[in-house]
Amino acid sequence: MIGISKLYCGQVEPSDALRYGRRSGALPSHLLQFSADKKPVVVWNMTRRCNLKCAHCYAQAKGMQGADDMSTAQGKALIEDLAAYGAPVMLFSGGEPLARDDITELAAHAVEKGMRAVISTNGTLITKEKARELKAVKLSYVGISLDGGRDAHDRFRGVPGSFAKALQGIENCKAEGLKVGLRFTINRRNASEVPAIFDLLRDMEIPRVCFYHLVYSGRGSDLVREDLDHAETRKVVDLIMERTRALFEAGKEKEVLTVDNHADGPYVWLRLLKENPKRAAEVLELLQYNEGNSSGRGIGCVSWDGAVHADQFWRNHTFGNVLERPFSQIWDDPDIPLLAQLKNKKAHVKGRCARCRFLNICGGNFRARAEAVYGDPWQEDPACYLTDEEISGEKLSG
Repeated sequence: MIGISKLYCGQVEPSDALRYGRRSGALPSHLLQFSADKKPVVVWNMTRRCNLKCAHCYAQAKGMQGADDMSTAQGKALIEDLAAYGAPVMLFSGGEPLARDDITELAAHAVEKGMRAVISTNGTLITKEKARELKAVKLSYVGISLDGGRDAHDRFRGVPGSFAKALQGIENCKAEGLKVGLRFTINRRNASEVPAIFDLLRDMEIPRVCFYHLVYSGRGSDLVREDLDHAETRKVVDLIMERTRALFEAGKEKEVLTVDNHADGPYVWLRLLKENPKRAAEVLELLQYNEGNSSGRGIGCVSWDGAVHADQFWRNHTFGNVLERPFSQIWDDPDIPLLAQLKNKKAHVKGRCARCRFLNICGGNFRARAEAVYGDPWQEDPACYLTDEEISGEKLSG
């Protein structure tokens, strides 16, 4: 994650992370990306069931019928292992996590064990009663996916009326004092909808939004041709920065993040070099704390069937199964070659990534995209939009 509001608008200073010792167990949620120990935030895709039919679903979710692979007891055992291991956050996802009747019970269990519990949802099943339940168990955050305005969203989600139901879910969360934010996956079909998302932040007083760059995974693999080209990506990141600053200067501070393209960090720094050199120096320090992509290290994934992956998008590599062996043992096993290599990606990346001066703050970006395009997980990330001059530092003085 790249905190646009934190970095570009100065909402976080390097000293903020240092104040807590940069230990994940002590850091507030908004500073977790700057932790030193990189204990994994774990995404549990707890079900493959879903009531929508999203065009870009990385889980290739199915309908609402059928049974889930992992029971409530097995889910609790996973949570207990993660809590003892020191994982700071349990992110319940799917499919649609609210398709499971035990979501509240499992979220409560995570909180009881000292973890922060959050959910990633389409929002359509968050009734007033469900929002009340989630607040009662001290859920930290609800991330609701939107793809733009009504027409764009409903077209992506494959179900008419899903936009209106998602907005009602947001209102239900707000009414209970439950922190809620938006999730938006950028591609050519909906890049023009970014202003509409900022309008929603302002008009509905939503405190947070994450803009996800497209990862070629699941049904998203079919959208490779609809990913933005490099010039289009730069344009949309510029727009996100400008709209974030406009809200900031209007006294409506929002937490705005971009996700899944760590070239955004150097790009913010390069822009600040021209606009505010003093802030640029502070941002460079924060980006070094962040360390860029953390798949297989600072983030991990458990699928609906218990399989362990480096992240929620990269499912063609499985490292083990929590129904057979605890996550903590799998995650630290030095005899799983790819997982061990991901702990030290800098030694393995190739192409532009290997010679990039930003490798230590980008981490080589997304290996899943490199493998999807080149068939080699260590090749350069094709979605990196920085120029050769920018990655080398040539012709940038002045």
